[in-house]
Amino acid sequence: MRRILDVIYTCGAGLAAVFILGICLLVAAQVFMNLVDRLLILSGFDAVGLSIPSYADFTGFFLAASSFLALAYTMRAGGHIRVTLMLHQLSPKWRHVFEVASLLTGGVLTIYFAFYTGRLVWDSFIYEDLSAGIISVPLWIPQFSMLLGLIILSISFIDDIVCVLSGEKPSYHGKGEEALLEKEAPTTMYEGE
Repeated sequence: MRRILDVIYTCGAGLAAVFILGICLLVAAQVFMNLVDRLLILSGFDAVGLSIPSYADFTGFFLAASSFLALAYTMRAGGHIRVTLMLHQLSPKWRHVFEVASLLTGGVLTIYFAFYTGRLVWDSFIYEDLSAGIISVPLWIPQFSMLLGLIILSISFIDDIVCVLSGEKPSYHGKGEEALLEKEAPTTMYEGE
């Protein structure tokens, strides 16, 4: 089961990377087209007006997709901002209580957002909502990437809740900012006073 879950998280991150690459390619292509137009004007010719239709819409869709699809992988890598400085000051018992409470809160909120995003996707599909750009895109398509990212994040929260309740460490333990705190000996701000 662990291998399947890790593949799901990695696939989400891989899809996010593909969408970021898509953003880079679209923006680079549009900049190149603008440069060609500018060079034509400077050479005394008329601008051709090269443009990728709705490229701003597509880059926005790709940005939303990459952001949501990378959430679970980022959480498991310890990349989300957490208040680890406070947690390191607690006793192991209270740290466990706060860890479970924060994971439950995050899990419940993520499942809530996933549920209502699913309803939004369904409504957009049923009512055939379209984007307002030059190229009309059914809105359920970019919204579905948000839903998929939230579902994967919900699975990640449930995974970590089960791990912590069974006495194991959460996936992000010892990673991210927590790794920095564990490498350095805790010191006070006014050392020597």
